[in-house]
Amino acid sequence: MAHLFIGEVLTHGGTAVDATAGNGYDTLFLTRQVGPAGRVYAFDVQEQALLKTRKLLEEHSLAWQVTLFQAGHEEMDRLVCGPVDAVLYNLGYLPGASHELITQPETTIASLRAAIGLLSRGGRIGLVGYPGHPGGEAECNAVIQFASCLDHALYSVIKISMVNRAGNAPVVILIEEGSR
Repeated sequence: MAHLFIGEVLTHGGTAVDATAGNGYDTLFLTRQVGPAGRVYAFDVQEQALLKTRKLLEEHSLAWQVTLFQAGHEEMDRLVCGPVDAVLYNLGYLPGASHELITQPETTIASLRAAIGLLSRGGRIGLVGYPGHPGGEAECNAVIQFASCLDHALYSVIKISMVNRAGNAPVVILIEEGSR
């Protein structure tokens, strides 16, 4: 759902941020969307994640389009010059790695503030949260609280959750800048 939402506004020549590079699949998606004239910035605190992301991009001959930052996503506004058309988040832990190192509510909210400040007119943020792991529910609740307080005259916010699955199923939050 987040890819569909982001894909509608992220066109060739655009600029995007993968706030949580992980294994690189979202970075690859964003890079394909912006095409050769576009630019993608990807963040992760784990070197292992950035190595996996770089390898995936190199396999697709797209590494040259992406700037990788071994930094927390809360550093986004310091390291990326806006405006950006889209920001994508996949919260939680690095799949296939330790579940001890997870995204945190405080840094995720700081990152969302930075992302909001970088968005171009009509830009979008897609976020997937995972309340089913330790710490995930608190982070999802913090994200929902943050998003619900955004000025409705400036931003549209949608929350998508599965009604026929356990309460700890992934949650998708979609934010669109609309009237600045």
